[in-house]
This record gives sequence, structure tokens and C-alpha cells, in this order.
Amino acid sequence: MSLGSQFSAHLRRVCADACKACAQECEQHAQMGMDHCRKCAEACRHCADICEEMARSV
Repeated sequence: MSLGSQFSAHLRRVCADACKACAQECEQHAQMGMDHCRKCAEACRHCADICEEMARSV
């Protein structure tokens, strides 16, 4: 990505989508009282935000 590959922006968007999907799944389990799933969802949302920000900056 640091070399400006033609795939960099696409990979960042895919990463954001994967992290969002993970967060959505973990949030469902977190609602059942599973604290580790809440923490995972938070981490995945954070990762998705960073990937989206990077994708916009390309």
C-alpha cells in the first residue's frame, strides 16, 4: 500500500467492509451479555473507521 499499488484503495475498502461485518456479528452476541464480543465489536468498528479514512485519502 505504501508503494501506491493499484489495489490499495480497493483493499482498504474490503478491510473496512470486513471489519463492519465482524462488528455487526459481534454486536449481536454482545447484546446477550458477552462482554468479549462487545470489546471485539468496538475494535472492529475502530478498524473499519481507520480503513475508511485511509480509503478516502487515496
